[in-house]
Amino acid sequence: MFKPKPVNRRDALKKIGGGFAFLSFASMIGESLAQAESLPDAFAPTAPWMNKDPKFKPKAKHVIFLFMNGGMSHVDTFDPKPMLAKYDGQPMPGGDLGHERKTGTLMKSPFEFKRYGKSGIEVSELFPNVGECIDDICVVRSVHTEIPNHEPALIMMNTGANVAGRPSMGSWLTYGLGTTNKNLPGFVVLCPRVPTTVGPPLWSSAFLPAIHQATYVSSDVRDKEFDPYKLIPNIHNSRFDMDAQKQELDLVKKLDQLNMTDTQENPQLEATIGSMETAYRMQTEAPDVFDVRKESEATIKMYGEGSTARGCLTAARLIEKGVRMVQVYYAAGDPWDHHADILMHRKTCKDSDQPFAALVKDLKARGLFDETIIVCGSEFGRTPVVELGGAGTHNGRDHNPHGFTMWLAGGGIKGGMTYGATDDFGWKVADKPVHVHDIHATILYLMGIDHTKLTYRNSGRDFRLTDVSGNVIHDIIA
Repeated sequence: MFKPKPVNRRDALKKIGGGFAFLSFASMIGESLAQAESLPDAFAPTAPWMNKDPKFKPKAKHVIFLFMNGGMSHVDTFDPKPMLAKYDGQPMPGGDLGHERKTGTLMKSPFEFKRYGKSGIEVSELFPNVGECIDDICVVRSVHTEIPNHEPALIMMNTGANVAGRPSMGSWLTYGLGTTNKNLPGFVVLCPRVPTTVGPPLWSSAFLPAIHQATYVSSDVRDKEFDPYKLIPNIHNSRFDMDAQKQELDLVKKLDQLNMTDTQENPQLEATIGSMETAYRMQTEAPDVFDVRKESEATIKMYGEGSTARGCLTAARLIEKGVRMVQVYYAAGDPWDHHADILMHRKTCKDSDQPFAALVKDLKARGLFDETIIVCGSEFGRTPVVELGGAGTHNGRDHNPHGFTMWLAGGGIKGGMTYGATDDFGWKVADKPVHVHDIHATILYLMGIDHTKLTYRNSGRDFRLTDVSGNVIHDIIA
């Protein structure tokens, strides 16, 4: 007589596909809305990728990445170029620079620059509030990347590669360090409404275990009451109370114990089951941490209005609760991509300036500034020459990956300094070049990780965030 082979929980869930496990999980918060601990100790000394230098200990525990997607113009914000004003309207020396689009003569910045702080660093009138914090900030003016298109440049800045399919920086961080709060995701991405041009590949875990993928949460402000139950879909299960859900999870665990002799592994399914358990726990903590209404009126006023303000304030609250990395995108698409008129930077900068500065001040007030790295930048900069296009195009700038600016603060970063330089016109790096891999290597180093050793074997090769490159920028570390 035929005797059927017992089917374990993992195989059963895999075969039924749309069965109770996935339905239960979907009713909570979504497949990627969870994060499990990778290491029991956030800075486990036995991990091969942890920095073994006895003189060094991690200077930071968290990362907040402020992303101005679309391409902020460095020559109009943090990299003043007097030569642009002197030679305004004249051809760029060296002839055609080979831009993506048709361009013309040099164009001076329409914005004034002013020196701020004891350091006297020049900052555009577009960022007066950030300028007031400049003594806490390191302005890196010599960043460069390879490809001048949004998609590959965005992917490079987030994953260390020019093509999709690699794990994001946040995924690498949670893989290497785990999370300090099992009730919340270790990596959260905030962006209003629709994700950016590339979308989920920017925060994917790729071939790393699926539990390291980011949780995407909308930071839309159309809900003026900031109700977290509206902000996070399905965080509240209206069909089952917490006790009933706990019974379901306990049943899953018992089924697992009945099949302990089975050695077959299914990482994707294990990640889904782990996500179910974390989603259950999130129901008690996530509504609280995302409820910015609990902040004082003074704090809310300090950040200002808009989705970027809400995202920055939420990021501070998430970091305070132990989330490893939070990424705040400006908006859907490429909102900083001002080909037609660089004067449009007035709006995007105004939306960002106050909350960026507020984040620095707020982290200080919460005692988190010294252990949190704030990274701010775009996928590339913009050209020093005017773009010539169709109707409505005037005073615009094309993409420029050859030299642009990012700034960092907190978490072991030296404040009140600039590093590197572009040429007299801001076209390409002229001093102390910093590739995106170097930015990533430095962030990992500050988190206590040797970027050359944080690897994961996939398809017969050891991959890492910095690929086969990257150098720590020791000069900007305090």
